[in-house]
Amino acid sequence: MNFAAQAAERLAALGRISDEPERLTRLFAGPGMRRANELAGSWMIEAGMTVRQDAIGNLIGHFPGAGRKTLVLGSHLDTVRDAGLYDGALGVVLAIACAAQMRQSGRPLPFSLDVIAFADEEGVRYQSAYLGSRAAAGSFDPRDLERRDAAGATMSDAIRAFGGDPARLDSCRLETANMLGYVEAHIEQGPVLDKAGHAVGLVTSIAGQTRARLDFQGRAGHAGTVPMDLRQDALCAAAQFILEVEQCARQTPGLAATTGQIAVEPNASNVIPSVVQLSLDVRHQADAQRQDACRRLKEVLNSIARSRQIECSWHTVQETPSVPCSLALSAMLREAALRHQPGLMALPSGAGHDAAVMAGIAPMAMLFVRCRDGVSHHPDESVQPEDIAAAFAVLVDFATLLAERHERL
Repeated sequence: MNFAAQAAERLAALGRISDEPERLTRLFAGPGMRRANELAGSWMIEAGMTVRQDAIGNLIGHFPGAGRKTLVLGSHLDTVRDAGLYDGALGVVLAIACAAQMRQSGRPLPFSLDVIAFADEEGVRYQSAYLGSRAAAGSFDPRDLERRDAAGATMSDAIRAFGGDPARLDSCRLETANMLGYVEAHIEQGPVLDKAGHAVGLVTSIAGQTRARLDFQGRAGHAGTVPMDLRQDALCAAAQFILEVEQCARQTPGLAATTGQIAVEPNASNVIPSVVQLSLDVRHQADAQRQDACRRLKEVLNSIARSRQIECSWHTVQETPSVPCSLALSAMLREAALRHQPGLMALPSGAGHDAAVMAGIAPMAMLFVRCRDGVSHHPDESVQPEDIAAAFAVLVDFATLLAERHERL
């Protein structure tokens, strides 16, 4: 079986593992993640790797080399709700295949090769992304262990139920002294490569991101008896803010801002909404622009609160700075890619990735893989077999180049 066919089978197999019966949803430390780790772990063993699961649930395969240094490849196995087959999973499948190919080549590696399938990148269950990579990078915030999911389970309890140990998360930190770098292959999640007709692209940097929770506290009342000019409608205030977020993003080049979640109380058709909670996601390649946008949106929030006589609050959930990719690793990734397509686009990533966290402990590079129409975080997510094969060939050639030149890094 050729690699593209094998990859398609493996991605389909992962796609059948879900926490929900009618759609693909695989959450951190859930039953789907357990089965996904077991399956991906079997592929790592088949590739000749030793396998372990760390204290937070990251799956790690290790292929020893002759030297003390280590190259890390990886991505994540958790998903958004109602996901597609490729986000995260493709990078894991490609990394395992690259390790298998390097072993089968018969050429001794002068460095060890680790493949990591991170336990949480999306942050769906606990609204705090990159749990797996932050534990691996030593930047996990212990306060997150007290977060509760929609069912009321704390993160600490979820990790323990999954077989991990919340008291030993420090043990997840990777040894960084001899790490050559971290390289991640990932679908673009945008339309640039598809429009250009390129199978793969080179990532230059990953946008900085601010995630916040916004609370609006108004006053409930009867929908038929409270006059319009006397209302303190939390939902109307939230709606006004949402439109201001859109306007801010449209007026700021390069800024992306999204309110993707909303919860309303009492959520009744004949009652004025008294409480609303919104999520806010703000991203930009330049941290100063992102931070300025957040400052302006906070001012807007306060203005809405005053004019509508309600209480509004802003709680920053997570902040990730913009991260540039390693010039040295990217140069080798470029050289490898140009062996398989005549030109190569260099483009920033507006989406966040585990690579942004891993850049805090090692040089980092990313390879984007074309996805049809740029559709992602959706069941219609689609990647052509020939593009998967091209990405695989690029990763193998990159690892080979690195084997030849690693002493210069």
